[in-house]
Amino acid sequence: MSGYPQPPPNYGYGSAPPPGKPYAASPPYGAPPPAQHQHQQHQASPYGAPSAPPYAAPPHGSSGGSAGYGAPYAAPPQHGGGGYPTPAPAPGYGSPFGALVPSSFPPGTDPNVVACFQIADQDGSGLIDDKELQKALSSYNQSFSLRTVHLLMYLFTQTNTRKIGPKEFTAVFYSLQNWRGIFEKFDRDRSGKIDSNELRDALGSLGFSVSPAVLDLLVSKFDKTGGHMKAIEYDNFIECCLTVKGLTEKFKEKDKAYTGHATFSYEDFMLIVLPFLIA
Repeated sequence: MSGYPQPPPNYGYGSAPPPGKPYAASPPYGAPPPAQHQHQQHQASPYGAPSAPPYAAPPHGSSGGSAGYGAPYAAPPQHGGGGYPTPAPAPGYGSPFGALVPSSFPPGTDPNVVACFQIADQDGSGLIDDKELQKALSSYNQSFSLRTVHLLMYLFTQTNTRKIGPKEFTAVFYSLQNWRGIFEKFDRDRSGKIDSNELRDALGSLGFSVSPAVLDLLVSKFDKTGGHMKAIEYDNFIECCLTVKGLTEKFKEKDKAYTGHATFSYEDFMLIVLPFLIA
């Protein structure tokens, strides 16, 4: 990685996790935890028996009519304690509609990183937009599509404002260096591409254990030849890592016990997935 500003030790969003098992590696993903077997043996209803209420329908006995699935979402009552529903997150964190908080460069930031940001920030506002970020990264041979840039901005700011400040820019810059190092490590034949097995190992080094089925989907999605080559180039590798890391982190917010299982409301699910689809 010669020629690049060096980050402080263990700095960066893309740093490898501490030694230990990758998330969801064991027990097999999708299997219920051992303690749940004795509680989850439900007998199926006889065929033809009344079915459960339609998905997203109000509970039986609730007052008032329902506008049906897909109607404008009505916020549920909020109360504390261990019951449902849980309070909504504070505005600005975890919401794609939150405002970007002003920031500054972390102490010890390489002067070259500071200069790179300042050159991109042509209006001196302290924020750069998506095209300015794309241009700034390309000055260090980090050429990405606008979709990848949008994913970077979303994951490092947790908003869809498509603006980024000094603190977030520094984190993006150093994290991309870490990911480039991982890509080069697992591109063993120096082809500029990594195949399915190399991608599996690269994701594992970042702490993500994905099933063969998920791995095949990732390669098909991020292979520029539409899956014919079954290999991923560096720029699409970054987009793949952003997608896996972003979705996993959102899932882990609900999976507090790291069981590989979580419960989502329809609204939560849409707010998690849609930013990755519309980036």
